[in-house]
Amino acid sequence: MAVLPIVITGEPVLHTPAAPVTTIDDDLRSLVDDMFETMEAAPGVGLAAPQVGVGLRVFVYGWIDDDDVEHRGVAINPELWLSPLSTAPLHEMAESEGCLSVPGERYPLRRAHRVILRATDLEGEPYEVAAEGWLARIFQHEYDHLDGVLYVDRLDHTNAKTAAKAVKRAGWGTPGLSWMPGVDDLEG
Repeated sequence: MAVLPIVITGEPVLHTPAAPVTTIDDDLRSLVDDMFETMEAAPGVGLAAPQVGVGLRVFVYGWIDDDDVEHRGVAINPELWLSPLSTAPLHEMAESEGCLSVPGERYPLRRAHRVILRATDLEGEPYEVAAEGWLARIFQHEYDHLDGVLYVDRLDHTNAKTAAKAVKRAGWGTPGLSWMPGVDDLEG
C-alpha cells in the first residue's frame, strides 16, 4: 500500500465524468488499498479515484459517527438517490464541508439529509446503504467527484466568489498541481 498524491482543482480528471469500472481485478484492489491509505493520511472521510488522478467510478469512505460506529467501504459504479433538499436557512457551521482537492478551504453547502447508495464492493457483490446526516453528505460529495463536480461548483453565489478568490490566491485552477498527504501541510 502507498499514499498517493491528491490532485488539486484545475486538474482535468477532476472536472470530467469518470468511466465505469469494467473489471474488478488486482489493479483495482491495489488502487482501493492505496486510496484508503491516502484518505487516512490526509486525513479525510472519503476519497474518489479522480482525486488521485484515476478517472474511474470508484470511491472509498471511512468515518466514525457520534455513537462510535465505523462506516467504512468502497463504492464501485455507485448510484445515488437523494431525499428532497430542506428549505430551511443554510446553517453555516453544520452544513460546511471541505475537499482534499481544494485543501484548507471550507464552505457551507446544502445537501440532501438522506440518501440511498447502491454500489458494488470489491468482491463484485452489489450492496445498498441508507444514510442520513454526515454519512449522506460524504456519499454525495464523493459521488459528485465521479461526475466531475467539485463541491465548490455547487456553492451559492457569495461563497462561490470567495472560493474562486481562494483558488486564485493559492495559484490553483491549472493542470499538474497536487499535494502529498503526510508530507505537504495544505489542510492547515
